[in-house]
Amino acid sequence: MRWNLRLTAANKGIWKASELQRSMAEHGLVISAGKMSGLWSGQPVSLKLEDLDVICVVLGCEIGDLLVPEPDKVRLPGEESGQQAAVGDAPVPAVVPRRRGGRSLPPR
Repeated sequence: MRWNLRLTAANKGIWKASELQRSMAEHGLVISAGKMSGLWSGQPVSLKLEDLDVICVVLGCEIGDLLVPEPDKVRLPGEESGQQAAVGDAPVPAVVPRRRGGRSLPPR
């Protein structure tokens, strides 16, 4: 997912983080300057769904305006991740769960 707060805010005529922070406080969402900086300038690590509701109300937008899917970044297990393996790296074997205590697993 790509966090798209700045562009969404700009489309609504809000150009400063402090402006958005004030508007959110008027709607009951009071956040610190540090957290506002993280929301405004980067990808938030965590965000409550209630907070997303307030942001959407303040900006008059939908959740899809703030969170833009990037399905091309999703990798399946075993798929190349774009990083080259170091020379001499052997493939990692699959992990097979085994029961402790010498007892076998039930038949499938």
